[in-house]
Amino acid sequence: MALTKQKKNEKVAALAGELQTATAAIIGTFTAMTASKDFELRKTVRGAGGKYQVLKNKLAPKAGAGTQIEGALGGLKGVSAIAYTSGDPVALAKALSAWVKDNSQFTFKLGIVDGNVLNVAEVNDLALLPGKEELFSKLLFLINAPATRLATVLNATGRNLAVVLDQAAQQGKFTSTAAPAASAPAVTSEGDPAQPEDGADSQAGQAATEAPVEG
Repeated sequence: MALTKQKKNEKVAALAGELQTATAAIIGTFTAMTASKDFELRKTVRGAGGKYQVLKNKLAPKAGAGTQIEGALGGLKGVSAIAYTSGDPVALAKALSAWVKDNSQFTFKLGIVDGNVLNVAEVNDLALLPGKEELFSKLLFLINAPATRLATVLNATGRNLAVVLDQAAQQGKFTSTAAPAASAPAVTSEGDPAQPEDGADSQAGQAATEAPVEG
């Protein structure tokens, strides 16, 4: 039964609303798709954070006008279906690629990510890339790894220092056993201890007393 113009417009509007936030999409075709296989495919796409719809080739360009995936929806031929997402395009490509390996009913036509159209080979390459979660995990590891190693070194240094200090304390290296040194008398150029100045004065006085007095 042919769709009326009103029904077509409603379908275009509904699909356009869905595609407004999409940043990536994979267009494919299928043959002899059973209802159970279609259910499995839709479930796979949902699990990757995406949505899935069968397309009307003539309506698709109108629905995608002004969206980031507009470039992938023009000039489609034959049976077409779209899996699209506003999340991780790699996750969507991985999920679809894994499903297609076991279900030859579905094959890729093209893909698009942030306005860049991908051919089939590039869609397959996209599925081999690490996803956002994996990239974030690796990035956090790279950021945290130097700090972790630094903390390990500092902890080890602290432990080693504590061991050295403990050994030194046990050996009594921190206890002073030497008696205070007594002040040594000053030595004259002849090697005799220097006499105090008052002693020298008394000797001079004695010599003056003993000297004879001339009349």
